[in-house]
Amino acid sequence: MKKVVFVVCAVMLAFSFSNCGNKETVKEAASKEVSENTARISGSPCDLTIGGIHFTKSVNNAAASVEIAENNKVVFKAGEKTDYFSDPNGKLSNTTAPILLTQVDNSKPFTFTAKVTPDFSGNDVYNAGVLYIYVNDSFFQKLCYEQDEREKHRIVSVRTIKTSDDNNHDIVTQPYVYMKISSDTQTIASYYSLDNKNWQMVRLYENNYPTQLWLGISTQCPVGKGTVSTFEELALDSKSVADFRLGV
Repeated sequence: MKKVVFVVCAVMLAFSFSNCGNKETVKEAASKEVSENTARISGSPCDLTIGGIHFTKSVNNAAASVEIAENNKVVFKAGEKTDYFSDPNGKLSNTTAPILLTQVDNSKPFTFTAKVTPDFSGNDVYNAGVLYIYVNDSFFQKLCYEQDEREKHRIVSVRTIKTSDDNNHDIVTQPYVYMKISSDTQTIASYYSLDNKNWQMVRLYENNYPTQLWLGISTQCPVGKGTVSTFEELALDSKSVADFRLGV
């Protein structure tokens, strides 16, 4: 009887270890499939330094779409019907928005911040100034200050893993917001602030992005004939927020 129990326990233990190994292997395989095998890594080389941040990749001719004014103020133009979105039913899929990207080592903490002032006008639905986390066309996140269908201006987040979700957050009544993305290597979170002091968390999830990761700025005009967003006080720090709930 004792021998039978021992054999059963040994088999269960081996199965348990096997499952743990398989679980990790499946996760790694899924991440590799999304980040490497299923999508195009967009962009061409560029060489722009803004506020100490070296942008080296230009998606959809982004480098030619920006003007850098005094105090590292960036005026970022987008043409008509430009967006970056992978619609679950394919009807609204579009990867034409210009994005200016800087590469970071995702094995280390970071915090990416900007003051964003989009040009909201008329019925130009979904016009937005945007911060990006980018791996490729099928693996990215957008944090937007965007105009909605009712001409309200709100914080919007979109996370894309092959297809995009779409999340509308708080309505904002002032012309600009501060936006921030931060990682301690394990957790990644997005925030906005009206005064660059008090931060509201928008989104938080596991940092399952690969080690080579891109952060960026963009403007979009999915419906209208073109728009402009202004970015100021761009900063990229090599540390994360201390409190992921408060964003500070």
